[in-house]
Order: sequence, then C-alpha cells, then structure tokens
Amino acid sequence: MTGTGTDYSVQGGIAVIRVDNPPVNALGSHVRLSLNELMRRAEADAAVRGVILTGTGKVFVAGADLKQIDAPRSGPSINDLLAFVEGMTKPVVAALQGLALGGGYEIAMGCHARIAAAGVRVGLPETTLGLIPGAGGTQRLPRLVGAAAALDLIASGRQVAADEALRLGMVDAVTSGDLLAEARGLLDRVPRPLPRLRDRTPQGPAGDLPSARAAFEARAVALGQGALPAIRAAIAAVRDSFDPDFDAAIAREHAAFHTLRTGPEARAMIHAFLAERASAHVAGVSRATPRLSVAQVSIIGAGTMGGGIGITCANAGYTVTMVETSAPALEAAKTRIEGVYIGQVSRDRLTPEAAAAALARFRWVQGLEAGVAGADLVIEAVFEDMGLKKEVFAQLDRLAPPSAILASNTSYQNIDELAAVTQRPDRVVGMHYFSPANVMKLLEIVRGAATSPETLATVLDLARKTGKIPVVVGVCYGFVGNRMLWLRTVQTQRLLLEGCSPRQVDTVLTDFGFRMGPCQMGDMAGLDVAWRLRKARGERMEPVDTLADAGRWGQKTGKGWYLYPDGARDGVDDPALAPVVAEVAARLGVTQRAVSAAEIEERLLYPLINEGTRILEEGIVERAGDIDVIYLHGYGWPRHRGGPMQFADARGLPAIVATLDRMAEAQGDDTLRPSALLRRLAATGGRLID
Repeated sequence: MTGTGTDYSVQGGIAVIRVDNPPVNALGSHVRLSLNELMRRAEADAAVRGVILTGTGKVFVAGADLKQIDAPRSGPSINDLLAFVEGMTKPVVAALQGLALGGGYEIAMGCHARIAAAGVRVGLPETTLGLIPGAGGTQRLPRLVGAAAALDLIASGRQVAADEALRLGMVDAVTSGDLLAEARGLLDRVPRPLPRLRDRTPQGPAGDLPSARAAFEARAVALGQGALPAIRAAIAAVRDSFDPDFDAAIAREHAAFHTLRTGPEARAMIHAFLAERASAHVAGVSRATPRLSVAQVSIIGAGTMGGGIGITCANAGYTVTMVETSAPALEAAKTRIEGVYIGQVSRDRLTPEAAAAALARFRWVQGLEAGVAGADLVIEAVFEDMGLKKEVFAQLDRLAPPSAILASNTSYQNIDELAAVTQRPDRVVGMHYFSPANVMKLLEIVRGAATSPETLATVLDLARKTGKIPVVVGVCYGFVGNRMLWLRTVQTQRLLLEGCSPRQVDTVLTDFGFRMGPCQMGDMAGLDVAWRLRKARGERMEPVDTLADAGRWGQKTGKGWYLYPDGARDGVDDPALAPVVAEVAARLGVTQRAVSAAEIEERLLYPLINEGTRILEEGIVERAGDIDVIYLHGYGWPRHRGGPMQFADARGLPAIVATLDRMAEAQGDDTLRPSALLRRLAATGGRLID
C-alpha cells in the first residue's frame, strides 16, 4: 500500500500484514492509521481465517517515530488498535524479526501469540528516553512475565535476546527456520477462546498473587531510591497491573506517558538519542565512499592507553601488534593486558575461550620497523609531546606500508602538523580515545585538512566495529571535549581559592547528575599528571599545584583534595586543607567569601557551554548535538540533562549570556564574554539545537 508504510496480502486464507517503513519500520502516524484499517479489513474478510503481523526487511518495528512525538494526534491510537485486536474473532500472531522494541513490542503483546526469529531482540526502552511505555506495555508485560520481572525490564530498558525472551515468556516460540511458515503453524495452535493478556494477572512465576505483589514491592523500593520521574512513573504504572480494571490502568498509563513527554528529562533524553544518530552522518562520507581494508593494527606505545586500545581492537577480531622500545616495557604491557582478561573472566564478562582467543590476536614486538610491517592501521599512543610525536610520525611514514593509515591518539595536538611530516597527509587522522580505552565508549575522530574521505570512512567503520561511539571533529587545541573542559578546570581552581571546599564544588555537580565532581576526578586521575606538564612548561595553577608540591597527588598517595585512609576509594574531608588553600589565596590577593550552590553551578557550566558555542561557530563540529554526544559519552554528562548545548537551550540563552557578562566583569576576564553566536541566538530567540 503505497504511502501507508504497510503491505497487505492474503495467502491461503492467512492475511499477512507487513510494516514497511524503512529503515527501521518506525511507527509513524501513517503506519498506525494503516494498521488500524488493515486489521479491520482482515476481520471483515470472510476468506481470512487468521492474521500474521510482521515487518519487512530485518526489523519488525524498532519503536515510535520520535520525530513525530510532539505532532498532533489524529485517528485511532495504538491502544485503539490493540483493543480491536483483542476483540477479533480471528487469531493474530506477531512474527518478530530483528528488533521489536517500544511500541513495536507493545503491538506484539496485543496479539494473541508471538513467535520470534533467532537473533531477535525485544524490549521496552522508553525509560531510556525519559518516558514509560504508552500503549499498554506496563500492563501487558507484567501479565506475561510477572510484575517484578516486568518492572526490571521496563526500568532498565534493556533489550532481551530471543532465548531469554522465550524463557521469560515474552515470546511463545523461537525459530531459526522460515519465520512466516512457523507463524502459520502457530496460528493453527492458538487456543480458543482466543487468549488475551488483559484477562491474565501479573502473578508470573510467583506461587500466588500476594507473593507476586511482595516481590514487585521489593523491586520497587530498590529501584525507586533517588529515581528519575520516568522510573517513578514506571513503578506506579506496573503497580497498576494488580488492578483488575485493565482499561482504567491503561488510561492512567496513557496520561502518565503524556505528562512525561513534555517534561525536561524526556526532552533531554530524546535529544540525546537523536543526537547520537545524527552524529553518524558525516559530511563527505557515505555508504558509497570507498573503504580501506584493515586487518592488522599496530599500536605504538604499550602503556595504559595503548594497551586499552589494543584490547579494544583485539576484542573486535583485529590482529594487534603492540610496539615498545624495550623488552621490559613490552613484558610489563603483556602482563598488564593479560591481567585485564583474567579480571574479565573472573567477573564473568568474558568466557575463558573468548579471552584466550583475544589474547591470541596479540603480537609483542620491540622496535618500530618490525612493529609496523604489514600494518593496515598504525595508532600512535606515545607521550603527549609534539616533538616526540612528529619524530615518531616521520619514522612511521618511512617504515609503514604506503597504504597504511597513520593515526594519533593525541588528546590535544595539531593533526595537520603531524600530517605535514609525512608523505601521506591524506592517510593521517586523529583517534582520541578516552581512558580506560577498553571501557569508555567515546572516540573523537579528528579530521585533518588533508584527511581523505576514504581514511575517515575506514576509521569510522573500525570505531563502530570496536563498539565505540565516534564523533568527527576538526583540528584545534584540545579538540572539543578537553578544550571545553579547560574552562571548567579554571573555574574550579578559582572557586577553591575563593573559599569553596572541594566537597561544595563536587556536590554541586553530583547533585546535577555527574558521577563525580572535578576534585574527585582529579584525585582519581592523579594531581601530579598535569602538575608535571606545567612544571615542564614553567607554568603554575593554584591552588592545585601547592597540593602537588606537597605530594598530595590524590588516591595514589592517600591524600589530595580528600583523604583516602587505608587505601579507601571514597575520599573524606581533610580539615587541614582549608588553611593551606587560604594561605595561597592570601598570597595571591584573593578574598575568600561564601559562594552559593547556584553560583558554583553557573561558573562550572556556563563558561564550558560558551566554549562549546565557539567550537560550533568555528566549524570544529558539524552540529551542536555532536558536542552533546561527546560530553555524554566521554565526560559523564548526565543523560537526563541532554548535553551542554541542549541544557543551554533549556536553561535559556539570554540568562546564560547575562550571567557570563557578569562573570567576566567580576573576574576581570574577558575570555568569559559570550561568543558572537551565543549573543546572536540569545538576541533573536534562536536555539543551539536546531
């Protein structure tokens, strides 16, 4: 049916309705309206004895079309569709392939039976978008798997593989054969009267309904502590599944969904979801762009970062050559990497067989010449010194195969300068991993002036294959994340000098939603790292360098901004610290005062946001959402806050501009003045997120 997003055919008395709305068969309004019409058509057709609902291509239905979430509703809803299906006289079987998520799985639950192809993933991920299921999911899933299990699935939003879905009761059968043929067989086995989930209770595997209720309430208490609005709403909605008035519970679910839909958390989390997908679209790169073949990856520098990169590549099936300058350094790297795999096996994150297979992909080589022989991609991960990196790149250009891509894991340095010392600038690119590289998802890919589309496409493919979230950025000092973070670092030190305690500063950001504040993060990373770099450059930053001078380097020395008695990981306040900082402040002529939590938040976030707008203005990123993806996955920005750029829009650009101007005056620092882009958008009512 052209333009409807569906297809309808009758074969041997079976109506086959297919959702056909590529690429992921999203439930756009036209699909919803067409499904309502086609179910009625099948019910009215005397030649039809049953219905199979499935999807075209590799996906059943991957969920709602989020771009239409604020569009006015017209015509029958999904709830109307499912109420009709439950009242049909003919059985309806959902035949699931690929993904059956969100509204797609809610439709499947409204059918009389469900069969899944092997490899399918089902689930209700709405809470990851700040929502709850809005088409009966909070009522039907408890009646399939029990209320406690349903709450866990809805609150986590996790996708469930076919075998587990069968075990839980989320599907009735799994097949590795012909899905439609098996669905026809299931149609014939659907009992009469036709089963409806609305007629069941949320007892699940519990012995009786009171036991199911007790199990649910225990999970509700555990999940409700400090929960976001969507989780609290999910708890309330699943609790409603114990109410025998199914229609009233559906109405309350629907109302809760629409309340959440217009809330700030859902706005932020939906933006994050869409921004992640938009970041995959890179100017100058398409599916038609040629790719270079990569099978062997050489890592130059087998330290902590290089080892993490090696693990990431080996886990994805690449042959990895770890290259060091000395045998002891190589042996230490090998021991460290083997230790990572031993730990993963002991925590059941890898099977012993998978760990052994990954370790077998490593080669351990001393010296560049042997280390890069046969490499398709070389990733340099040496000390963050431009002179050293240029020296390494010049050697790599001479020794690596002419076809090899040369990448730098630099966090700050100019990729174009590195490319200039080679004869292959088109095959030079930045690959900024985040520590620990085998854990952190973000990968900033730095496109140099001469980086070819083929090189960029190849590295993007490798990033995705290794489980990373790549964001392409341009060349500037610190790229996106670290360039912005520097502004927060400066304000942190100024706040501490002005009399804020480390706990005050950190608490503002943890209350905002970060897992750690800047002082906690500094203690974990080690205050000596940046201190040594500053000493080498003849620079100082106070008060942190006074702490480092005294050997207060953080967790590694048992004290930094906090004390870590007996090797504790969580710091405790040190009463001896305030006089030390006060003395530094007096020496520098800084008057200490009381600073409000609101001011701390503004000073930690607004300059960072301002720098993001400069980055956007300079074209370092393609879109504001790319900055948000970087901060979500590389810097711990809380997802329910959307990202720095989305947060700025939500907070109000005019207010941020006015506050930045006041900060610049108060601190005598014109670098805090709003960017031209920020001023213009604030004045015209524009937004950073289009």
